[in-house]
Amino acid sequence: MDAVDRQIIQALRENGRASYAELGRLVGLSGPSVTDRINRLEAAGVITGYRATVDSASLGLGVTALIGLSLSDATDHDDVARRLKDLGEVEDCWFIAGEDSYMLKVRTRDIAGLERIVRRLSGIKGVSRTRTMVVLSTKWENRVGQLPDEV
Repeated sequence: MDAVDRQIIQALRENGRASYAELGRLVGLSGPSVTDRINRLEAAGVITGYRATVDSASLGLGVTALIGLSLSDATDHDDVARRLKDLGEVEDCWFIAGEDSYMLKVRTRDIAGLERIVRRLSGIKGVSRTRTMVVLSTKWENRVGQLPDEV
């Protein structure tokens, strides 16, 4: 990956709907050259997908919470991860170091919905404890930081 690839990636992180022509103008290449580079980055697994960023509250998901999960010692972590993936309320799931094993970002309609998902999480085989933090307000999310000079 060279500096031009990093410029293309940064531009796509900022605007995933940018056309190949726009990206080409930005990096000084033709549209077809940009297309080739993007195809190569996708094939290599550097670019893993594209998505729309949506306001969750406008979809009726007004409660966001971060939930830490502690697991029993003999728990199959891969099995827990598979079960978590089946829960539609779980937006993000991180395997972490520290007191908890997983940190989840969940979104629900209301506090009653949050209570239901916490109960479901507590019922997963191997989950020994949950720790829930309700988000009061979001200052920013999905921030696009600068890529390092070398990736």
